Amino acid sequence: MTEVDKNAEIIWDYMLMHQELKPVDAILVFGSHDTRSAEKGAELFLEGLAPYIVFSGGFGSRSSNDHFSKPEAEIFAEVAIGKGVPADKILKETKAENSEHNVVFTKKLLEEKGLPSDTFIVVQKPYMERRTYATFKNFWPEPEIIMASPQISFEDYPADLEHKERLIHMLVGDLQRIKEYPAKGFQIPQVIPDGVWQAYEKLVALGYTEHLIKE
Repeated sequence: MTEVDKNAEIIWDYMLMHQELKPVDAILVFGSHDTRSAEKGAELFLEGLAPYIVFSGGFGSRSSNDHFSKPEAEIFAEVAIGKGVPADKILKETKAENSEHNVVFTKKLLEEKGLPSDTFIVVQKPYMERRTYATFKNFWPEPEIIMASPQISFEDYPADLEHKERLIHMLVGDLQRIKEYPAKGFQIPQVIPDGVWQAYEKLVALGYTEHLIKE
């Protein structure tokens, strides 16, 4: 493993929250360009962990770039139905363009339908577990949430070398956001261990800066 990979894997491991799953009121899957999250949400539903599943996502920057022809929630729902989830157990929120929207728009949808929403399993890409947790608790602090993601290692997640380079840029940018976004009112604070931040600084020095916040 290269030095770049070692530092990227340190950040990857920090992003995973390793929370124990249990039955909840609902499974909420954040949309993205990666339909493996939809597969994971379907798997958890079929294990009987919730009575229904919510897919939230419109057209994000990555899904637009990857030429999704429908909102992320629509595509994710199709994946779940293909895995055996009944269509009448699926709710779709199709307007969200970012993580704040995923939370706020889903909250509004469930309130309108009068559905219980005290406990959630929230499914996201592996490297976005912690950032998603911090965003959810910032904009909707009351529910208990358990983070989950496809069980894929850092080495196995990217499809090829180009995707790995993009992934490392994303990891670096997301860690910066975990540090900076609480002051902007976007996330609750998270403790970042020294070793994780040192890995970030090494990768920034090596040029992994494409996903950094533009001041």
